[in-house]
Amino acid sequence: MDIKPLGQRVLVKRVEAEEKTAGGLFLPDTAKEKPQQAVVIAIGTGGVDKDGKKIAFNVAVNDKVLITKYGGTEIVVDGETLLILNESDILAVIK
Repeated sequence: MDIKPLGQRVLVKRVEAEEKTAGGLFLPDTAKEKPQQAVVIAIGTGGVDKDGKKIAFNVAVNDKVLITKYGGTEIVVDGETLLILNESDILAVIK
């Protein structure tokens, strides 16, 4: 299925968190926190400012980003969990 976010929204896939601690202990799924790193899958159609000028996105497809922990809406597409969030919920681009 092909999904195109609307407006200033971005479709991302979370990067799975480490299953093992620094000390070598394995964490069960219930003890893991939601990962804050994600990869941009698709960007929206864009928005316009109060003067009618198009607002450019600060991220691009395949960028690795840092996102807010609890922002966005989770969806499941073809058995894969993805997240649609506003571009403002992206905290940084990881280089």
